[in-house]
Amino acid sequence: MQVASYNVDVEGRSRILKTPKALKVFTFGGEPGLLSNGRRMRVAIVASSYNYIRDGVALTLNRLVEHLEKAGVEVRVFTPVNKKRQAVQHYGQIVPVPSIPLPGRSDYRLAFGLPQAEIEAFKPDIIHVALAPDWLGYSTLRTARKLGVPLVASYHTCYEKYLEYYGVANIFTRLLKNYLSSYYATCKEVYVPTQSMIDELRQDGLHDNFILWQRGVDADLFNPARRSQAWRQSLGIAPAEVVVLFVSRLVREKQLATLAGIFTRLKAQGVPFRSLVVGDGPERQMLEEACPDTIFTGTLQGEELARAYASGDIFVFPSDTETFGNVTLEAMASGLPCVCASAPGSQSLVVDGETGFLATPRDADSFTGYVRRLLEDPDLRHRMGIAARERSLSFSWSVPMEMLLNRYRKLIDGTAA
Repeated sequence: MQVASYNVDVEGRSRILKTPKALKVFTFGGEPGLLSNGRRMRVAIVASSYNYIRDGVALTLNRLVEHLEKAGVEVRVFTPVNKKRQAVQHYGQIVPVPSIPLPGRSDYRLAFGLPQAEIEAFKPDIIHVALAPDWLGYSTLRTARKLGVPLVASYHTCYEKYLEYYGVANIFTRLLKNYLSSYYATCKEVYVPTQSMIDELRQDGLHDNFILWQRGVDADLFNPARRSQAWRQSLGIAPAEVVVLFVSRLVREKQLATLAGIFTRLKAQGVPFRSLVVGDGPERQMLEEACPDTIFTGTLQGEELARAYASGDIFVFPSDTETFGNVTLEAMASGLPCVCASAPGSQSLVVDGETGFLATPRDADSFTGYVRRLLEDPDLRHRMGIAARERSLSFSWSVPMEMLLNRYRKLIDGTAA
């Protein structure tokens, strides 16, 4: 795939977007979804989150299922469902998994074992689990062994880091880490979204069966050309005001306390800016009370979300629990310089000092210093915004999805290195 170069002049911001090198995708010949024996590949996806909540895991897995089905692969998605709530217009055929609301986080669901009759009737050639520390993950391991098919996993979430936000004792964190380490070691391959995350897992001494599986961005949807002065005005933002934007689910693990600290410090220092938060979640009221001058839009999707990104000026994302950071890449594609936590997810996206800055995790003063620098230097914002957009164009969805399909095929045919 090759992205054509073009010029954009939006609200007085002239941008030259260069063409990245052409990306080549290699398949084994014939129809992509066929195995070497000419039969259609059958893939079972097992996930604790797929369509009832809109998060990075659900969006990535839906992209995967969409790609697989277009390639002619038969797919079944084994996942919990919430009949009262569907946040994602999902792809593929879902097989519901028994579940209950997760205690303390009712927006998520605690999943139980796989429906054995359904998965055995499907006869998958390979099982891909988006691993969560629940009975669904353990039963998937047992099922893969019973059926004698390869089990692969994708690494989406640093669960052991999440626990500290919910008052879980260190002993449980260690037990969880040991369980996940043991589980990943039993998988044929583990797909990790960034090289920096792979490096951290290796340093932790995990079995090295990691394969880099990057994410992509829709650079046509998330585009600086979608900037809207009329939309900004509808929110009470004047043309000359500089907007500091945050996009995320409003949950503790996204470091909302650090975000509030940034806004509070900038205001105390007398730096002119407007703060804008896009997203919703159980911590929204807390954040609204801590940041009374901030504009909250709630959850936005599609073109509305793309317009919000492009109508901002600086993107800030203090979360240090990301394995990738889809929102950061979307902000970069929208032409925004990004100030993110110097943690594995962001380190593989943000080029420090070129497309934005990497701040000390959980240090509101560090973030504030970088954001203030961008607020006070429009030329720097402009240069970094151009560089961020250009870097985002190298992240295509089609290449990593086709790579994964080829990995499946090699494992099923027994030719994986």
